[in-house]
Amino acid sequence: MSDTLRLSVLDQSPVLAGSTPAQALANSLDLAQHVDRLGYTRLWYSEHHAMDLLACTAPEILIARAAGATKRIRVGSGGIMLPHYSPLKVAEVFRTLHAMFPERIDLGIGRAPGGGQLEAYALRRNRQGAQTDDFPKQLAELQAFLHPERFPDDHPFRNIRVAPDAPGAPDIWLLGSSMWSAVTAAQEGLPYAFAHFFSPIATRQAIEHYQRNFQASSSRTKPEATLAIGVICAPTEEEAKYLHASVRLLQRRIRMDDRRPVASPEDALRELGAVPTAPNPLLSFTAGTLDAPEEGEWPRYVVGTPEQVAARLRSLAEELHLKELIVNTITHSHEARLRSYQLLAEEMHLELTA
Repeated sequence: MSDTLRLSVLDQSPVLAGSTPAQALANSLDLAQHVDRLGYTRLWYSEHHAMDLLACTAPEILIARAAGATKRIRVGSGGIMLPHYSPLKVAEVFRTLHAMFPERIDLGIGRAPGGGQLEAYALRRNRQGAQTDDFPKQLAELQAFLHPERFPDDHPFRNIRVAPDAPGAPDIWLLGSSMWSAVTAAQEGLPYAFAHFFSPIATRQAIEHYQRNFQASSSRTKPEATLAIGVICAPTEEEAKYLHASVRLLQRRIRMDDRRPVASPEDALRELGAVPTAPNPLLSFTAGTLDAPEEGEWPRYVVGTPEQVAARLRSLAEELHLKELIVNTITHSHEARLRSYQLLAEEMHLELTA
């Protein structure tokens, strides 16, 4: 019998030092089949651009590949960065996925760029003048394209039929790491996923605001919230902390606008022990703060034995009244990553499938 707490997976297709982006994508497919068998509830793919570190630039393609190679797990985006796209095109892509894999597709939506300023500019739909923040309008259009009855009678798009026209629609989630996303998800009556592993500062404030202020909609009658948190499980706490060195260095490098592939623990410990390189002068931090822990009630990454990690995850979920958590695991070893998810699934008594 499984715990009442559901577990899901966020995969960013990390590229490992000494390997290739193609292998990172192959690892993602292997992971999809692995967590499907282990009983995880859903598997989401992120969207990042122009990074040596992460190979997942087109989550919709990975969704199609993973859904076709798995049996029961829900597969979706974590998320599609909507400001880069036409809502109609996103609706068409995810309607196609929904028609191919009914009741298994999640459409997670975010408004972050998923890359640097230059990449964001290159991805812009309109490069004339300053960028307009029309995300609320885009979100409303997207929902209406998936549920045409939501268009007003006099709306020019009301008669557009989004093909393929299959019963139902993909499930829309709003993603974010700020109070803006929490407020919007509550107002729109959408399920909400908070990126705690990315920014843990406002976790409690965002989740509790969403839960208190949720307005029922045709999507949900009650609030449904989750958060994504980093996890590394190993048979011993010592090994888990050793594996975590790769992520510690990854986080330091990102603060310095350095997006190289995931280093081995040995190389990471060597670099972490060295005197920090002067950071990018355009970024707002100093060398002395590179490894300073971010303020927050819970760490971005929970690291330890399966028993330690499961206890911390259960405590977090209980504190915030969550019924599901999304786990993000990055290690330099693909085998260690698979093992981490397996150890956690076994400790949390997820229901294995054949």
